Amino acid sequence: MTDDKRADDLPADDLNVFPPQLLEGYRAFCENRLPRERERFEELAAAGQKPRVLLIGCCDSRVSPEVIFDARPGEIFVVRNVANLVPPYEPGDEHNHGTSAALEFAVMGLRVEHIVVMGHALCGGVRAFAESEADPYARPLSPGDFIGRWIKLIAPAYEAVGPGSPADESYVEKLGMASVENSIANLLTFPCIRTLVEKKRIALHGAYFGVTTGRLLIRDPQTRRFEPVGPGPEGRFSLMHCG
Repeated sequence: MTDDKRADDLPADDLNVFPPQLLEGYRAFCENRLPRERERFEELAAAGQKPRVLLIGCCDSRVSPEVIFDARPGEIFVVRNVANLVPPYEPGDEHNHGTSAALEFAVMGLRVEHIVVMGHALCGGVRAFAESEADPYARPLSPGDFIGRWIKLIAPAYEAVGPGSPADESYVEKLGMASVENSIANLLTFPCIRTLVEKKRIALHGAYFGVTTGRLLIRDPQTRRFEPVGPGPEGRFSLMHCG
């Protein structure tokens, strides 16, 4: 099956077959990566995972954190959702708590030291929110409107940035970065996270990845600006402050 062959182009019977590209990927994993990292997997199985970083990213298939950061198994605890959003602290039975449960486990169970919220260019969730503001009568993707309700979390970022055209990619990127900032603010509404930040036992970070360019921007905690990462002294990567 060619890479550009879509599942909905296949005969109905073929859809019942486990995706061939996944089987091919697993075969490559068994032949290449697993032999190199078998000892690592055995250590993780015996001792458990102890990642130092929790990364909240988008479920967009183009922005896999493990690929972008060349991570080994057990190095990053990853939570992915539409538009890499963090809801505010909302205890109670009336809310869905998938992201909040992952936060609780990573912070209180695994005791991570860093939480990174990573947005990205060409984010469909951020663009969808901008489109909904431009056309409030647009039809949802389904009667449940799960995406529409979820991306309402972007509203505070929209209020900070102001209206703009969803067709303007620079505006969508600006809104996406403001949404990362808002998610960091929402992290601080969780009492356990705020306490650990105040005790300097955990740090909050923002990042933004360019799908087309592969460029990574990191939020400067002092200026709250997103600055590109580049090679510094002795080949180490660090922030490159732009004027």
